[in-house]
Amino acid sequence: MTGSTISRTSASRTSASRTSVGRAELLSRTARATDALSLFAEASAHLRRLMPYDAAVWRVTDPVTGMMTAPIRAENLDEGGCAVYWESELFTDNVNLFRDLARAPVPVAGLRQTTGDLPARSTLYETFMRPRGFHDELRAVLRVGGRPQGHISLFRAEGRPAFDDAETRLIASVITPLAKQLRSFAEPDPQPQPDAPHGPGLLLFDATGTLLSFNDDALAYLDTLPEGPTVPSPQGIRVPSFIQATAMKARAVAEERDRGQARARVRNRAGRWLVCHASCLREADGGPGASAVVIEPAKTSEIVPLIVDAYELTDRETEVTQHLARGLPTGEIAAQLHLSPHTVRDHIKSVFEKVGASSRGELVGKLFTEHYAPLAEKSMTRVRTD
Repeated sequence: MTGSTISRTSASRTSASRTSVGRAELLSRTARATDALSLFAEASAHLRRLMPYDAAVWRVTDPVTGMMTAPIRAENLDEGGCAVYWESELFTDNVNLFRDLARAPVPVAGLRQTTGDLPARSTLYETFMRPRGFHDELRAVLRVGGRPQGHISLFRAEGRPAFDDAETRLIASVITPLAKQLRSFAEPDPQPQPDAPHGPGLLLFDATGTLLSFNDDALAYLDTLPEGPTVPSPQGIRVPSFIQATAMKARAVAEERDRGQARARVRNRAGRWLVCHASCLREADGGPGASAVVIEPAKTSEIVPLIVDAYELTDRETEVTQHLARGLPTGEIAAQLHLSPHTVRDHIKSVFEKVGASSRGELVGKLFTEHYAPLAEKSMTRVRTD
């Protein structure tokens, strides 16, 4: 073995050791985060030291529909590109689509890696990245239990090398821990919340994602949402980018360019769960018209799956819990699920331990109450990391 070979081997080991230590520090710091924004900030700060990048977007997603929701952390990205980004994602035959990555064995991919260093094959590169001086994108879906909890988009500017295999592996190695942490933030701390004082909020968007009109209830709901990336409107209203994306998703589904639901749950600053759902209206000739987005309080049935997932209940434990909520005794639950009473009691004990409940009443109250205490969500703003 020559001296130069020994030197390269030593450097490689040193780099691997530094990455291992940095990864451990990243996971240690993010494990102490109390909300999604602080998790994103910690993860990004440590990740930049291991694999530099010039801009990024960290998003929470609805784990049931996969739709982007709030909170969102955008780094070194000016406004005005959200509609362009999601038009490429929803209306074109692009590469590395988030919906495809969510089902991939490894939900991480670099643009230049995927296209064989021919990024012009991507409409996102042509319409969004190149005009902003970005050379490559590495995107990932934070996934656990088969459900997406968030998205990451990392961008490198012209002059930097493309993301490589080692960096892809690094991102892949932190996906599950970060997704589990995001999932845990759905756990409720029940406290009575006042009833929502407004009716459904309604916003209408045209085919380009531009706001056409809205009602007063919509404005009231918008005022309660966490701060974050927004898009301007002719009316002077700052529209959260995830709401615009929900409207565009509805149009993509109507045009049969996409599948799924244009629906996203979001927690407002008071801790109340809201649901934003959209549908594309039809013109007189049957063609797609404006997209209507409705914002209203989420029903318990829409939130329970998120809460159950946050507590990491198994499918069987979820079934037992649903029967407990109906007030069924152990023997009847056993009969309906074709289990022994002893097995049912074991499941109940496990659920109590995971949820931190000491009685059936407390368990049902934690999982099925209509009101949830606020989480310590910090304000969301665009940040400069330079």
